[in-house]
Amino acid sequence: MTSTLIVGAGSAGCVLAARLSTDPARSVHVFEAGPAFPTMGQLPYELLDPTSLPVGPESRLVWRYPGNLVRGKLIGGSGAINGSYFIRPPAADFAAWSSVAGPRWSFEAVLPVFCDLEDDRDFGWAPGHGAGGPIPISRTRDFTTFSAEFAQQCTAAGFPEIPDLNAPTGSDGFGRVPLTVSNGLRSGPAVTHLYPAMHRPNLTITGDTTVTRLLLRGNRVIGVEWAGGRTYADQIVVCAGAIESAALLIRSGIGPEAQLRSLGIEVVQPAPVGAWCTDHPEIGVEFPDDQPAEPAVPLEYVLEIDDLELRPYTRMFTPGLRRIGVALMHPESSGELTLASADPRVPARIDHRYLHSDRDRARLREGAALTADLLGRRIDPIDDAWLHTNLGTSQHLSGTCRMGAADDERAVVDELGRVHGIEALTVADLSIVPVPLRRGPQATTVMLATAIADHMVV
Repeated sequence: MTSTLIVGAGSAGCVLAARLSTDPARSVHVFEAGPAFPTMGQLPYELLDPTSLPVGPESRLVWRYPGNLVRGKLIGGSGAINGSYFIRPPAADFAAWSSVAGPRWSFEAVLPVFCDLEDDRDFGWAPGHGAGGPIPISRTRDFTTFSAEFAQQCTAAGFPEIPDLNAPTGSDGFGRVPLTVSNGLRSGPAVTHLYPAMHRPNLTITGDTTVTRLLLRGNRVIGVEWAGGRTYADQIVVCAGAIESAALLIRSGIGPEAQLRSLGIEVVQPAPVGAWCTDHPEIGVEFPDDQPAEPAVPLEYVLEIDDLELRPYTRMFTPGLRRIGVALMHPESSGELTLASADPRVPARIDHRYLHSDRDRARLREGAALTADLLGRRIDPIDDAWLHTNLGTSQHLSGTCRMGAADDERAVVDELGRVHGIEALTVADLSIVPVPLRRGPQATTVMLATAIADHMVV
């Protein structure tokens, strides 16, 4: 029987599989719902090209959900198709996290994990950084015209340039985006972690296999069910992402009692799965530009102003229109995930509840007005109707299986991702983060998976 079965070969699953399989006595089996290309040489080039975002309507490599939400559905998950952005959250986020889940998640505790992961080509020598780790970090040196102009506009407006956005002591200003790019290639966790471990005889990857339900005996998980049958294991680690991890728990009878009963699912363990989640609402400020987009990573610079991040996208999402994304990185509004059906083919529903907070709307209006000022352009009156018309999402959902103590009525898992009330079941991905993150979540996901994996191999 398998020692550890991992559900999902996304960013977190790649890290867990690589780390746990270092023990030759532990057999590790990973189920991935999307394609699992057996070797790096078989990866489509679009997955290695950091200027490509293979998420369009023709892509077969993504999960799709109502509200234009997409997630990576392949080996490497969203880390295989994203913009390679790899910025750590500020220390304040970890202070909030540790206040909920204990000192294991303080900034002082997680900083060494970040350092060990990094091979920072620009600042690896600096305090609070790492060199020689598995994840290459670099920053653009040859900028597109649009990015260079944005930097000039930030300087003219009085914003300081921040040399290192991953510095342990952060501050407001604009800077080059740390990227997981090496020798011109995207280097997500499949490339940095899983493929180097593929040769191990105790590691098995099964692609194109959707796990539909966890198998439980009493309050202990014993395996998983999928279209082709059942697979049993001593321990299950769910790494299917903030949407699919929550959906799998609910389909397995671990979730809100009223929702489970309405779906005709037997209640195994009442838990607030999906009751809280958070993401980054993003307003797209667009303006005409007759110059063609230049091939580049999606973001070369960002401007950080407290809880706002301004993103000058190098690509044109609409032909002839440039876009600066105004993202609110610490919203007051929170959302909810629910299932409309127990059928795993029916996508989960995510109600972000964006713009419910007066403060959130005010901050986004301020960000849009600042963007117009930076560009020296006028935009329509920035009222609530304008915000709703131009509202999007950063695709950074987290918190659906929130971390916290056993007596925390909001918590699904403990400080190590172990599901409260269920033995041998761990969740280790972005779904367990219990607080909003002020930066994009890729760096946090890899750090979190590494920290949990390190505990599991002790």
